[in-house]
Amino acid sequence: MVIADDEPLARERLRSLLAERDDVEVVAEAADGQHALHACAEHRPDLVLLDIAMPGIDGLEAARHLAAFEPRPAVVFCTAYDAHALSAFEAEAIDYLVKPVRAERLDAALERVRTFAAGRERHVGGTETAPGQSRSHLCARLRGSLRLIPIEDVHYLHAEEKYVIVHHARGEDLIEESLKSLEDEFGERFVRIHRNCLVARHEIVELKRDSEGHVQAVLRHGKQPLEVSRRCVAALRETLKHL
Repeated sequence: MVIADDEPLARERLRSLLAERDDVEVVAEAADGQHALHACAEHRPDLVLLDIAMPGIDGLEAARHLAAFEPRPAVVFCTAYDAHALSAFEAEAIDYLVKPVRAERLDAALERVRTFAAGRERHVGGTETAPGQSRSHLCARLRGSLRLIPIEDVHYLHAEEKYVIVHHARGEDLIEESLKSLEDEFGERFVRIHRNCLVARHEIVELKRDSEGHVQAVLRHGKQPLEVSRRCVAALRETLKHL
């Protein structure tokens, strides 16, 4: 189990409640969503007790990233605010505990987690995001660790087999997400130029034709122009008029 909360006293209370159980082991603690994700990538816990209001990547965004982990850990939110309940369950949390967490409520949540774990092999996880919400980072898994890529640093996304290559300000990384799901989540930031490519709108400098008459998109930070499919040309030209 991983405990993630930016308040040391809250983490200490959860530790003390869990210390009374011999079927639970706390493998790591974190004070924000980013460190929680790193801890989960390293330790592959069955459960994350996750605060919502944390600095940087908050608990809701961390939970949306965790939904793509394999195996996917169960998430139980522990928060001082009950106003987040709907968002928590949209993020597919197993349970939602309001601070100060009571021992009997924690026991009930752990029982739900056991039920989740028993049926996890039959559960098909996803990375869909609740309507109106999008992540501030993409998450690339790297041999037991991960790299968080700020969305504003992404130049374009290129699909290749079951992966998407993220071309960003510091290089390239692979993520295991579909281009369609990324388009649905970040459609206001990216525009499709080909069935296998989404480009950040602010990255497109101009459209030009090559020697064979094919339309290409010239990017602000691209090493070379990217091919634009014929079916995307008209919509892309219309998009550029409003940039």
